[in-house]
Amino acid sequence: MTAEEFDFSSHSHRRYNPLTDSWILVSPHRAKRPWLGQQEAAYKPTAPLYDPKCYLCPGNKRATGNLNPRYESTYIFPNDYAAVRLDQPILPQNDSSEDNLKNRLLKVQSVRGNCFVICFSPNHNLTIPQMKQSDLVHIVNSWQALTDDLSREARENHKPFKYVQIFENKGTAMGCSNLHPHGQAWCLESIPSEVSQELKSFDKYKREHNTDLFADYVKLESREKSRVVVENESFIVVVPYWAIWPFETLVISKKKLASISQFNQMVKEDLASILKQLTIKYDNLFETSFPYSMGIHQAPLNATGDELSNSWFHMHFYPPLLRSATVRKFLVGFELLGEPQRDLTSEQAAEKLRNLDGQIHYLQRL
Repeated sequence: MTAEEFDFSSHSHRRYNPLTDSWILVSPHRAKRPWLGQQEAAYKPTAPLYDPKCYLCPGNKRATGNLNPRYESTYIFPNDYAAVRLDQPILPQNDSSEDNLKNRLLKVQSVRGNCFVICFSPNHNLTIPQMKQSDLVHIVNSWQALTDDLSREARENHKPFKYVQIFENKGTAMGCSNLHPHGQAWCLESIPSEVSQELKSFDKYKREHNTDLFADYVKLESREKSRVVVENESFIVVVPYWAIWPFETLVISKKKLASISQFNQMVKEDLASILKQLTIKYDNLFETSFPYSMGIHQAPLNATGDELSNSWFHMHFYPPLLRSATVRKFLVGFELLGEPQRDLTSEQAAEKLRNLDGQIHYLQRL
């Protein structure tokens, strides 16, 4: 009897995530099992160009009574229901010299900051893949301008701003409370845990290998090609080797750019192009408005020398859909109690996305 050879597309294995110093279980044989789980109604784009009841449409009144201007491009305003605020007292710190159980186990920090809503378009029924590339450049410009403004506020007016997390939740499956195309930016006086862990990993890799983690990773993915979805002069999009979500992607700057503040016009246009191609591929995969959570990871505001040296601009896309427009992945059971797990390999997911049209949206064919 001939010994069976290990096959990454058929046999279970673990993959290491160097960004988070963690592992993920991959069980590719499970992708072949029949699905008897929950089915959900596919999203059908029926929203109007303008919704008089929408709190984000131009000229409409928001829930707090504030009136939106009749904006014609991107529009940014402070979130009416911010997760963090500037106008709160600073929490006194306990005396750490007292070695008691409360100080040891019940640690707490006050957090001040500000939150913003970023309306991508005045049109209520557009999403990123349906927008013109020139409109996406406006969005990238707004991200850059907001980052620069918050840096200046912290530097010149001593605002407690250390990190701005720019993100978008697209679709009700990701908890989006308003379908008008928009993202958010939360600016905190501390560096969030996910970003902090990445910075630690980047620092550790540089000290051990005398180079940047993403410099090596871009080189490796460009050489192997099997996980590359799309690329241009400035950016490469991959399904990361350690991906958790079925069609998770990383958008990585090919050259070392610590933050969006360092982007010139060509890089901004390249990012807009990559975002349009990737999100068209997402929508075309199951011919639906593909839900995801997306966010930028970059250098902290007014970064220290080490923070700036260790930072590398990239974007995470976390979409939940697995088998169709109606079947999504959940992090439950072993994945909550043990470690994350996926069935489809990163290479299989990347091939599916890579082979899709990234120029023509499926709605244009209907």
